[in-house]
Amino acid sequence: MKIKLALFLLLSCSSKLLFAQDEAFARKIVDTLSSKHFWGRGYTKNGVHKAKKYLTAQFKSIGLKPMNSESFLQPFSYSVNTYPGKMAVSINGEQLVPGQDFIVSPGSRGIKKTVKLEQQDSTHFVDIADRVMVMKENKLTWSAEQKAKDYTIIEVNKNLFKSKPASISINIKSKLVADFKTANICGVVKGTLKPDSVIVYTAHYDHLGGMGRKTFFPGANDNASGVAQVLSLAKYYAVHPQPYTMAFILFSGEEIGLLGSKYFTENPLIPLKSIRFLVNLDMEGTGIDGITVVNASIYPKEFDILKQINSKDGLLAKVSSRGKAANSDHYFFSKNDVPAFYIYTLGGIKAYHDIYDVSATLPMNKYREIFTLLLKFNNALMNKQP
Repeated sequence: MKIKLALFLLLSCSSKLLFAQDEAFARKIVDTLSSKHFWGRGYTKNGVHKAKKYLTAQFKSIGLKPMNSESFLQPFSYSVNTYPGKMAVSINGEQLVPGQDFIVSPGSRGIKKTVKLEQQDSTHFVDIADRVMVMKENKLTWSAEQKAKDYTIIEVNKNLFKSKPASISINIKSKLVADFKTANICGVVKGTLKPDSVIVYTAHYDHLGGMGRKTFFPGANDNASGVAQVLSLAKYYAVHPQPYTMAFILFSGEEIGLLGSKYFTENPLIPLKSIRFLVNLDMEGTGIDGITVVNASIYPKEFDILKQINSKDGLLAKVSSRGKAANSDHYFFSKNDVPAFYIYTLGGIKAYHDIYDVSATLPMNKYREIFTLLLKFNNALMNKQP
């Protein structure tokens, strides 16, 4: 009896140590990808290219094999409007702080000019002749745009001004890159019994990059957290091959319109019909209030599996159902009849597409539970016994 108890305690401690090591690995990935070096994994200062190089090295060191047997990379390109240089705005003579006080609407043209503003309503102030608009916003939420427009929109924190914006001085440098080159990162662990049946895990590794020379958007939750979870799964399955092939894809171009996943579905490196199920992970850094599963109502059988596992093991506060939504990289797979979920976490931080989405305030307090849920979900998909 003492021997059995000692063995149980040893296995329990080993399991806890393994989880602690995996959590440290995931945290390091999030810390690294959201650091200043990667400059928001976007279009200036080689941010997304540095991330691509770093993550390709991770795939290789983990022990994955290239999906196409030659390279982990699936190159593609698109156009994007960027802001690599000057980013200065003053309203009523007061200098504003980029990211904190204002953002430039991502399709805006660059301009160097001082203009007077006319009030249109409680939140919009314009100079029609010079095609300049100032918009008061409750929250500054940035994005990316493929085209450059013939106007400039400055979005400002609505709590910034006691008096109405009467004049604005703008000195912003923009550059349209017509052929921005990037790549998806694709790897596999071959199945031991049914290699032509594939379970796929995906996340996008790109984010918004920088706005000017001094301001960048870290993207810790969106989506360094999803990348960390995919890499954790890849690390596990590289050591524990499964009956099915386990595939892992890190997409680029998500923030500008799901372009990486669209490109992959149009140029698949594995037959789409071979995919038993795909799970896309985006914004995985919280979870105190549970998770939401997009496409849950489309695939009720698989959703019930998730809920049963969660209920039995007491992992998360809630596993919520949502229908179809074109809000992440699962979408184009769904359009091509690939069964897919998009899972995102609930609760915790409110930072989203802003300068405050940093690793230091990202709890990742349900990383272990989500990891466990996904492992057991995969087992059920493969009809493995618990």
